[in-house]
Amino acid sequence: MPWHGTQSIVRYVPEPLSPTLKAVSDAVLAVASKLSVDEVLQRLVHHARELAGARYAALGIPDGSGGFRRFLVSGMSDELIAAMGPLPRTHGMLGAMLHVAAPYRTDDIHKNPRFRGWWPTQHPDMRSFLGVPIVSSEGIIGAFYLTEKEGAPAFGADDQQLIELLAAHAAIAITNARLYEQSRELSIVSERNRLALELHDVVSQKLFSLRLAAETAAGQLDRDPPAARVQIQRTQRLAREAADELRSLILGLRPPELERDGLVGTLQKEVEMLRHVHGVHIDLQAAGPIDGDGARNLAVLRIAHEALHNAVRHANAEHVQVRLHSDDGALTIEVTDDGVGFSPDQAELRSRHLGLTSMEERAHELGGRLEIRSAPGKGTTVRLEVAQ
Repeated sequence: MPWHGTQSIVRYVPEPLSPTLKAVSDAVLAVASKLSVDEVLQRLVHHARELAGARYAALGIPDGSGGFRRFLVSGMSDELIAAMGPLPRTHGMLGAMLHVAAPYRTDDIHKNPRFRGWWPTQHPDMRSFLGVPIVSSEGIIGAFYLTEKEGAPAFGADDQQLIELLAAHAAIAITNARLYEQSRELSIVSERNRLALELHDVVSQKLFSLRLAAETAAGQLDRDPPAARVQIQRTQRLAREAADELRSLILGLRPPELERDGLVGTLQKEVEMLRHVHGVHIDLQAAGPIDGDGARNLAVLRIAHEALHNAVRHANAEHVQVRLHSDDGALTIEVTDDGVGFSPDQAELRSRHLGLTSMEERAHELGGRLEIRSAPGKGTTVRLEVAQ
């Protein structure tokens, strides 16, 4: 039976957090925020000083070379920090906290024999001390340093527990920062390797064709001026294409003709250029709907480009066949030559020719299957199959 009485809504109003819990909460939220690592660590230093009731606080992260990569302080004015001079080194008590994964506190730091080394004349006098290492799975990666307990002669066990809690969150922030830096370095290395492959494909191959066209023109200049003029015009065209591709590489774009003519049209132009420059018979056949995104087409084009140039540069081939077809949701390209052939597993050959490695890396990035069949005296076939 439904209840028809007056309903009242009871709203829960949480009690305000104590200063201690609020400081801990703010510190945890800072680590989870999108602030920079320096901003997060600076907040943690401020919270550490407030929680422990210290006059001064610092957080140091060593650089592995006897100094600090970061050394953030709280409780000191900018003028005082400037008057003390350069950052401290990781010696004395500062260094000691980086070698033993255990907190240390004392009512008079001057009594400890490890208290020595860096101590500028402008540095304020300090007696009570609490040091807490920041520990991650990699070991000690930093430390909190707190001095001059306010309202008491020394820091207590409660102070130590609170700073240990902050140290755990500082370890997360520092580790995240290191992972970000490592990720950024890997991205830079990856981009550098990508540019190396692109420069090999675009610059080396295009300039090789350009040089051959110029040499052909020079040889025909006296005996056949009209033919030389044709070669000079071809050289000019190759130079323009090289400039376009270099500009495309710099801007991070794909080759201009690939956008305009598609994969088949761009391959056809490549084949025509190689026929004219090298005098090699190259047959191109394409069947089926050859479509797909630009990134895939670019990778397929580069693999075909490498296979074709290997055939005319290294294999001394007289005939080259290029087959491009699409069926059953897969795109297949096959480049076959009748050249001298080689042993694909020969380590010395792989180290000498970047092209073999670049083709395999590009195929792997596509999620495709690359097969290189060759043997000395039996020609070479490069076959790539990739999903449409």
